[in-house]
Amino acid sequence: MTDALKIVLVGAGSREFGPASIRDLLLSDALCDRGLDIVLVDIDPSELPRTQAYAESVAERLGRSVSLTATTDLAEALPGARAVVMAIEIRRYFYWAQDFHVPRTFGSSQIYGENGGPGGLFHALRNMGPSLAVARAMETHCPDAWLVNYTNPLTKLCEAQSRLSSVRMVGLCHGVFHGTAQMAHLLGLPPERLEARASGLNHFSWFESVRDRETGDDLYPELERCEREAHWLHDWDEIALSRILFRVFGRYPSPGTNHIGEYLGWAQEFLGSSLLQFFYDPAEGTPWEAGETPTWIYNLGDHPTDVPAFPASPLHRVKPGKEDEAGDGLVPSGELAIPLLEGVLCGIDTRLAAVNVPNAGYVPGLPDGAVVEVPARADGRGVHPATMAPLPEGILGLLRTQTTINRLLVDAFAEGSRRTLLQALLLDPTTHSYRAAVQTINEMFRLQGDVLPDMEW
Repeated sequence: MTDALKIVLVGAGSREFGPASIRDLLLSDALCDRGLDIVLVDIDPSELPRTQAYAESVAERLGRSVSLTATTDLAEALPGARAVVMAIEIRRYFYWAQDFHVPRTFGSSQIYGENGGPGGLFHALRNMGPSLAVARAMETHCPDAWLVNYTNPLTKLCEAQSRLSSVRMVGLCHGVFHGTAQMAHLLGLPPERLEARASGLNHFSWFESVRDRETGDDLYPELERCEREAHWLHDWDEIALSRILFRVFGRYPSPGTNHIGEYLGWAQEFLGSSLLQFFYDPAEGTPWEAGETPTWIYNLGDHPTDVPAFPASPLHRVKPGKEDEAGDGLVPSGELAIPLLEGVLCGIDTRLAAVNVPNAGYVPGLPDGAVVEVPARADGRGVHPATMAPLPEGILGLLRTQTTINRLLVDAFAEGSRRTLLQALLLDPTTHSYRAAVQTINEMFRLQGDVLPDMEW
């Protein structure tokens, strides 16, 4: 009998990542048949008993015989691990509200603030130290294990892990599925009918091809016709920006306005909800000075649970496969970690819609070593990213700016240099003033100094 597969979940106390990853692992026949040793890790011990109890209940319901343990000690968890799956955050919404608003206070035109723009830089810096600590601990305790990273800002953190450690790292995200669903909706087809392949950067990818799985037909001409005939206000906050980019650059982008718009200086006019996200009345002071977090919405279709009078909308977004952790059904999350692990750990030849890996010619025209997002195959020999066709020059121009920003950000972290961070900020398309960029850096370090790395001018 082969040894059990030891898989470590870092950030397991999360109320979304933890239960979803546990369900996915326990629903996998291929992994469970090999024997599973699941270790739940979180630096906050308060949530681990709940997560472990949930894991034990799912295992019992599915009749799975697995080993389940929980710990706050990463070094204790890692020896013998075959894979580490991580999704970590530090007071996500509290600091994220600052990422959204502070750069705008100093004149940035950023929308959102999670992965791109000045807000995305500071979000990345908060998570970069802890993410790299996981990679470096793996170098010591399980150097041959796979590191599967879900943590945002995904591209920036994967770049730090790939450049500053020697671990086998793959970043995963479901963003391309949103773009596929949008195109299917415009075409009037079920999403599973589309065979769509995209390349670029995470949350800024572009579909190289869109085909009908049943007929093999190229669907791009029909998509162009359907987009031209669609009403402009339909799903405005989600796809209006994507439609403009499709018209101008000739490829449909993914995943949607909030994320794509983070990398553009002119995206505000295509997001009606921009000023509603983490809304607060500045006349009453900034909420984080009082330790408060204002209400967050994704866009005009979102339904905050703490705002019962929020109007209903047909644009409400529901993530596929997501369920209450105590719900009656046990369904896969739709995330890609389990298919990847079934490939590399069980030898099952598996196709993956998108992986984030250092570029080695997979996206021609982007620098080697820059983390890019492309389709891939996984099997017992590893992960095999696809080499994609060259993107149009206009799209490459947009992407190259971001690869340079990402590289400078990792350099700034490694050097502890605010000056290098300033270079990244001044390259960002949403920055319009040198003085404002310096003030943004100083103010963010004042607000978040306890969770940002030490960096000096």
